[in-house]
Amino acid sequence: MSTYESTECLYENPLASPDDVTEWSMEGNAATTFPRGRMRLENTDAPSAIDEPHYVFWCPERFPDDIKVGWDFWPLQEPGLCMVFFAATGRDGEHVLDSSLADRSGIYAQYNDGDIDTLHVSYFRRNHHGPTKDEIEFQTVNLRKSKGFHLVQRGGDPLPGVKDANPPYRIEVLKAGPEVSFSVDGVEVLHWVDDGETCGPVLEAGSIGFRQMAPTMAEYANLAVHAVEKRDA
Repeated sequence: MSTYESTECLYENPLASPDDVTEWSMEGNAATTFPRGRMRLENTDAPSAIDEPHYVFWCPERFPDDIKVGWDFWPLQEPGLCMVFFAATGRDGEHVLDSSLADRSGIYAQYNDGDIDTLHVSYFRRNHHGPTKDEIEFQTVNLRKSKGFHLVQRGGDPLPGVKDANPPYRIEVLKAGPEVSFSVDGVEVLHWVDDGETCGPVLEAGSIGFRQMAPTMAEYANLAVHAVEKRDA
């Protein structure tokens, strides 16, 4: 297995005030507030009002391949889940926020079966519709590749529930060519190498977005994106 070294910082954002996200784009109905000097996301629809009152908050930047994305995370309210999209583009290479793409409102099918390609990791998964016995006993982090609903890798979720949490947790996603890894506080949770065939071509450059399922509430801070270089172990 190869290791990667961070090099140039491509993007930094403290996510500490409204001024830090003026160019970001929200899909769905959600409040973005900063009561503790960090970005809090929570839905503004009553969970009973519609079937899926969920949302995605996109960073406007388009990043190259070979990057590491990191942020600090505070889980505040469950059930629900948190997800990060990365390497997200239109299916013909458009920016994920290009006006030529179909409108999206946070409903999951618009992202896994619409007109975008993306990788996405779901974590802090606390089932919204009532967890099964297995989900109570063993939470997982799931990596999927879209278009499609391809579950390509999973690992055990080390994040505790809200009542036992001791945040912040430093979460990092590495995307380098066919390799993807996800870690929490420096501990790798999953690692996957895309063969470029089973689920379509390897994804490359693209955008980053945070998704939450209502009624999850969480806070984010200190987002950073670094270029990485491969170093053989």
